[in-house]
Amino acid sequence: MDVLPLLLLVAGSAAIAGAARRTPVPAPLLIVAVALLVSYIPGVPTYELDPDVVLPLVLPPLLYTAATDSSYLDLRAQLRPVALLSVGYVLFATLVVGWAAYLLVPGLPLPAALVFGAVVAPPDAVAATAVARRVGLPSRITTILQGESLVNDATAITAYKVALAAAVGEGATWAGGVREFLLAAVGGVVVGLVLMIPIHWLRTHMNEALLQNTLSLLIPFVAYGIAEQFHASGVLAVVVVALYLGHRSWEVDFATRLQEEAVWKMVAFVLESAVFALIGLQLPVVLKGLGAYEGTTAAWYALALFLVVVVTRFVWVYPATFLPRLLSARIREREANPTWKGPFVIGWAGMRGVVSLAIAFSVPLTVDGGDPFPERNLILFLTFTTVIGTLVVQGLTLPPLIRLLKLPGRDTQAETLAEANAQAQASRAAEERLDELLADERNALPPPLAERLRTVMERRRNAVWERLGAVNPVTGETADDTYRRLSREMIGTERDVFVKLRDHRYIDDEMLRTLLRRLDLEEAAAYREAA
Repeated sequence: MDVLPLLLLVAGSAAIAGAARRTPVPAPLLIVAVALLVSYIPGVPTYELDPDVVLPLVLPPLLYTAATDSSYLDLRAQLRPVALLSVGYVLFATLVVGWAAYLLVPGLPLPAALVFGAVVAPPDAVAATAVARRVGLPSRITTILQGESLVNDATAITAYKVALAAAVGEGATWAGGVREFLLAAVGGVVVGLVLMIPIHWLRTHMNEALLQNTLSLLIPFVAYGIAEQFHASGVLAVVVVALYLGHRSWEVDFATRLQEEAVWKMVAFVLESAVFALIGLQLPVVLKGLGAYEGTTAAWYALALFLVVVVTRFVWVYPATFLPRLLSARIREREANPTWKGPFVIGWAGMRGVVSLAIAFSVPLTVDGGDPFPERNLILFLTFTTVIGTLVVQGLTLPPLIRLLKLPGRDTQAETLAEANAQAQASRAAEERLDELLADERNALPPPLAERLRTVMERRRNAVWERLGAVNPVTGETADDTYRRLSREMIGTERDVFVKLRDHRYIDDEMLRTLLRRLDLEEAAAYREAA
């Protein structure tokens, strides 16, 4: 691909994502819709999705950032539902959707139909987390969806490889398929376990934040590449490493954490935006290859299989939610009785995305003997319509569905109270430590400086409690909000003075940058303290 089309893709998708923040429509859906319209404009370059780029170069960083933002402890607490969805459901959907495609589409061999089933089986990590963040799902449901989307790609890719081997005449068997699945899964986990400790050791022993963040950018590609070299699951390797590093991120110095957060937010924003734009821009490529199928016939197949994909998820989700409770007294004692609403949202939140399209484009053109792969172009078309259908239909209706079901959202009052109690305990420990340090003559400080340490600590302790307090009747601000606003006004005034002094040549640009950086850090501290 030329450089200019690539720049247009990134810039255009980022601009639409930015504009979407001012609308009630989730950014992924708006990007896909605009990209679909743009694909009809004459002269627009053809953006054919290359699986050799998406799977090794786009998927690892997206999985890495999603996994580091996830909670290892929450995922462990929801291990059963996550495993039932990320492994059980994907295999179930592969078989059911594949069998349905075999029955519905005349002339489609069963192995090729199972290839299609594996392609559309996994809900997409990017789509699930993007929509879940926007609609404010309850924390347990969000954890389950995020956990599913982290692992299900590995299951689907392995199932696809087994089905593809059968379709191209490599004599795949059920026993061989199970063996390949286990080897890929266990191998991916083992590679992740082997890599995570030395990588974390490197992160904690590097003294330069710049070097640490360079390493951070390389980690997902290294984990994915090494696992794939051993024919293991690169997806699982990335997820294992990322969960461990995210869980131990407190051991890395503050400068690295601050830079890393900013870097990965930018990377995730750019990649997510470009990925959804690529989905919409595939329409001309897919339609061009449809060939012998009439538009209405292909459309009926697409609609029928879209409905099968949607219904299949509900057929799995409800038994997977309630059957374990019926069969295990321990589960009934340990977990609250779920209502029908949570599983309904999980069932409706199964949006497909770029991974399905990337796998579909990796279907070979020919099978053994040089014959064309059976109905490859139709499989591409049906994958595209399934992805678009789930993103648009389910993605657009998910927010109103959650409002209609009146699911309880996050209890912000309880979370703030827990935060305040945690901060109070930490502040008491820090105050005791400060008294111990000041009692040592080697740590003697002038009283104003010692008092400043106590004041900053007290400010941190009180800031969270103030968020629970009353608001200013005139401005509607909490004391916390007012503190932040006044602090930023004061810093802004200082910044203006520094710039004027530079303009009048009292200080040079190097000194200006030093002074501005100091103010930037103070402003960031004031903002984060009050946020």
